Amino acid sequence: MIKDSFNRVHNYLRISLTDNCNLRCFYCMPDENYEFTQASKLMQAGEIEKLATLFVSEGVNKIRLTGGEPLVRKDAAQIILSLSRLPVELSLTTNGVRLHDFIDVLLESKIKSINISLDTLDADKFKIVTRRDLFQQVRANIDLLLKHDIKVKINVVMMKEFNDTEILDFIAWTKDEPVEIRFIEFMPFEGNRWTGNKVISLEEILVEITKKYTFTALEGGQNDTAKHYQITGHAGTFAIISTMTAPFCGTCNRMRLTADGKLKNCLFSVSETDLLGPLRRGEPVLPLIHECIAHKAAALGGQFSGLFENIIPDTIHNRSMITIGG
Repeated sequence: MIKDSFNRVHNYLRISLTDNCNLRCFYCMPDENYEFTQASKLMQAGEIEKLATLFVSEGVNKIRLTGGEPLVRKDAAQIILSLSRLPVELSLTTNGVRLHDFIDVLLESKIKSINISLDTLDADKFKIVTRRDLFQQVRANIDLLLKHDIKVKINVVMMKEFNDTEILDFIAWTKDEPVEIRFIEFMPFEGNRWTGNKVISLEEILVEITKKYTFTALEGGQNDTAKHYQITGHAGTFAIISTMTAPFCGTCNRMRLTADGKLKNCLFSVSETDLLGPLRRGEPVLPLIHECIAHKAAALGGQFSGLFENIIPDTIHNRSMITIGG
């Protein structure tokens, strides 16, 4: 069992397969000409399986594969299938562009739920934020997942003066389709142009939804990062991830393994623990895992608290989101 000094049990591991991506979202990737990590410095398929197996032996029962875009890795199918044989709930976060190429793999691996990053329902805005004209392909792949009864969660990073007018459009999507819309408060990372006045808060989102809909709060799980709701009569649901205005750190059970084999005990942690180097040298890795998690801060990597409007982004020390893993 992996515990921190606050007695929080960590049984959920997020593994980034790559920092590469086929989109160029400005809040995730610092610039168009970003230099991706050399393949030799990334965890190889066998190394990912070894580390995942080690975490599972210590009580991890949920693994999520992330990126970058995990499905741009040439051996992504091999990795998915190998991890699907572990006694875990396996899931995936993707931008949705390549899902049609992997549908058979996803079905064989019995993945039941997939998160898809989609910040706008406007094709022109999609092209602006991603710098790629692939909106229709993503929408078609969402329909493909629903056709195969794979639960779809839509991750929507909310930003004022970008998609704040689309809240009700996303909610309308849940009327006839069993999707879960997950509104995410905009968070600060290296190079993502974050400012406090771009954040759309949980309260502001709920106020906007009440202008047209009546909803009820749903009971969440013990370690949920999202607050869940449902519109009366709708097939789908919506949720809000309120990292900036109402953090959920007290019940956090998550660990992040970056594509280059560094363990982060928090999305906002300053320090990282190298697992790949010791693994390749044949050194014990398990003590490093326990030591890393034992030093986890109480909240938000110990980097900020209080009013998000007072945060100075240049004082936050962290990687860019694409190198951490979504």
